[in-house]
Amino acid sequence: MNNRTEIASLGEFGLIEHLTKNFEIQNASTILSIGDDAAVIDHFGKQTVISSDMLIEGIHFDLMYTPLKHLGYKSVVVNLSDVYAMNATPTHITLNIAFSNRFSVEALDDFYEGVYAACEKYGVDLIGGDTSTSQKGFIISITALGEIAADKVVKRSGATKGDLLCVSGDLGSAFLGLTLLEREKKIYLEHPQIQPDLENEQYIVGRLLKPEARKDIIDFFEQSNILPTSMMDVSDGLSSETLHICKQSNVGCVVYEDKIPIHDQAKQYAYKLEMDPTACALSGGEDYELVFTVPQSDYDKLVLNEQISVIGYITDIEEGVHIITKGGSTYPLTAQGWNAFKQ
Repeated sequence: MNNRTEIASLGEFGLIEHLTKNFEIQNASTILSIGDDAAVIDHFGKQTVISSDMLIEGIHFDLMYTPLKHLGYKSVVVNLSDVYAMNATPTHITLNIAFSNRFSVEALDDFYEGVYAACEKYGVDLIGGDTSTSQKGFIISITALGEIAADKVVKRSGATKGDLLCVSGDLGSAFLGLTLLEREKKIYLEHPQIQPDLENEQYIVGRLLKPEARKDIIDFFEQSNILPTSMMDVSDGLSSETLHICKQSNVGCVVYEDKIPIHDQAKQYAYKLEMDPTACALSGGEDYELVFTVPQSDYDKLVLNEQISVIGYITDIEEGVHIITKGGSTYPLTAQGWNAFKQ
């Protein structure tokens, strides 16, 4: 039996010291980190990008099937993804957590191990935050800061007619991973003696529990001298993000169903559940890929990167936002997937 250390035995300052004692600074811009009233950073003339996210137990994650280490890692990654979506380099995070007394010091150690693993992988410094008790469950709030040269900022609002619509990686896998884990949870609650069966679906489960932010794509843009005209990360599903870009850029768009990248394992599992893989990609969310637009003149550079798919192009606003199916039919793109599903 593992020993359990009650959080109350350390006190707030003792807990913060315990959780952060091994953290090493990675960025020259970090002048003063954890341990004072506030952190001090200096971005040496670059502009600062700031993004904040909250994750609440029972709403954004379920600890029945989410290991705390994975949760710590994912909490950081989803915030860094927003910074990369501005074409910026994340450098710092602050982390606030509130937890009920069902959590031990060892449980928080596991969570912080994941936080540190993500910070180390992405070269980010944890520079402060707050801890508190909550009446129920686990609450996480992270603010991420990044740096960028003023002329390199990419917003959602810069897409223009003729631009190519592109996406990194593959889509729909995280939603299918969630579907599988929710199904196993339901079976377990009804029949606790039955062992969960993840059916060797490591890929889709991993895409949900341990996503990665697309630092590699931002690095590729810099190396290839590509500056997207607009960009977002895919947290709510491809259709929703595409509609955001079109609305904020005042443009229309055509998406080709057969160009949407979907992993083979995700496709097979969707078929097994009698679900449409395209619907999962359009409406699933939590993939943390990047959807972006670039001028057509960048096409020759893009094709050198196997992680990027060109899935459509930008049109005049009067033409609306449409998807052309594999069968050649055209449907309006809606935030829930397209209307063909509503039959």
